[in-house]
Amino acid sequence: MNNFKVWLMMAGLSVILVLIGNAVGGSNGAMLFFLISLGMNFFSYYYSDKVAIKMTRSQPVSEEEVPELYAIVRRLTQRAGLPMPRIYITPSPQPNAFATGRNPAHAAVAVTEGLLRILNKTELEGVLAHELAHVKNRDVLVGTIAATFAGAISMLANIIQWGAIFGMGRDDEEGGGSMIGGLLLAIIAPIAAMIIQMAISRSREYMADEDGARFAGNSGGLSNALLKLESAAHRTPMQVNPAASHMFIVNPLSGASMARLFSTHPPIEDRVKRLSELRV
Repeated sequence: MNNFKVWLMMAGLSVILVLIGNAVGGSNGAMLFFLISLGMNFFSYYYSDKVAIKMTRSQPVSEEEVPELYAIVRRLTQRAGLPMPRIYITPSPQPNAFATGRNPAHAAVAVTEGLLRILNKTELEGVLAHELAHVKNRDVLVGTIAATFAGAISMLANIIQWGAIFGMGRDDEEGGGSMIGGLLLAIIAPIAAMIIQMAISRSREYMADEDGARFAGNSGGLSNALLKLESAAHRTPMQVNPAASHMFIVNPLSGASMARLFSTHPPIEDRVKRLSELRV
């Protein structure tokens, strides 16, 4: 199912790019943006994890630097039947975490500096188990490709908007849609990309919560961690590209009111309620 979602998302976001190209440059623009979408599909499949790591400014850490973190991840991967992922630290005071990679053999797990400071061992284990559940369920490829495409579409849309402001592009006599149409599409495209992210992300968070609680052997650690993380996110929003926000265990932008309109995460109270009803 997740493989199907990946191909469906690639197709959907490619259509958005082709529509942008058509609105700006007619059939020639559509063909150019179609070729760009093919290149983006290839790049995002094989290198989206590196893009996600760079977007969040995460840095690799060795076992000598964080032995307890490695010990927890190693114990959980053995329970889940997963290979050991690469471990990263994200330089942010907000407690949060995410996983990335195209498959379990190329996975990476990143935790913020704030996460390591405020969670106890049981809560940290719950968060890491949640992220490894995403790896096990092969959710991370969907999330990282969505981040790559959404970021690229937003960037292209911004270029088109500025081009329209300064009178760049062709007029109606040259065929195809007008620059006004291109401007409108440039505004709509990032919203469409975000809607695709939302449709993919919400249900997978519930599943990762449940599977993560089973990997950890209890649901209490993750429940307590989610409540702490949500409270901290309101106080300390993370400085992160919005295109990557859906990858985190809680919305890192939840401190901003506009960001909540495009939240890719289910309400924390619903997640905690489901975990409290789970028998592990």
